[in-house]
Amino acid sequence: MEIRKVKKSDNQLLADIIKNVFEEHHAPREGTVYSDPTTDNLYGLFKKEKSVLWVAEENGKILGCCGIYPTEGLPGNCAELVKFYLTSGARGKGTGSKLMERNIQSAIGFGYSQLYLESLPQFSNAVKWYEKLGFQKLETPLGNSGHITCNIWMIKKLLGQVV
Repeated sequence: MEIRKVKKSDNQLLADIIKNVFEEHHAPREGTVYSDPTTDNLYGLFKKEKSVLWVAEENGKILGCCGIYPTEGLPGNCAELVKFYLTSGARGKGTGSKLMERNIQSAIGFGYSQLYLESLPQFSNAVKWYEKLGFQKLETPLGNSGHITCNIWMIKKLLGQVV
């Protein structure tokens, strides 16, 4: 498996993967990444300074993605872990762990000391995994992601460790 940066040619397939995950889990579409117009142009979105979107690919097939993004309104030392979605066939095989490791390394390399994320109850398996990795739940959201339907907010301090 290769972990590489997003390419412009990935845009449609990644948007499809993200939307399929929402449909598979019967997650809300409005007020989430599903209806966010940036989901259709991830390559363009991740041109922002101190951001990166990593794509997992195996034998020419995209398995999923995950990125680091300096979401507006977050403290300067904090980035958001974003667009973390895998195809159903890629789950439970270490793909997510490899993406998480690469993103933590990237966040530290960009100078961030905290990672924030937003999720939904429909993604409870992912939320449990985030907790095992040291993410702690918050009572209120941070930043201005625009994803007003998300009601699980978590943060993790980065101390130079690797997952």
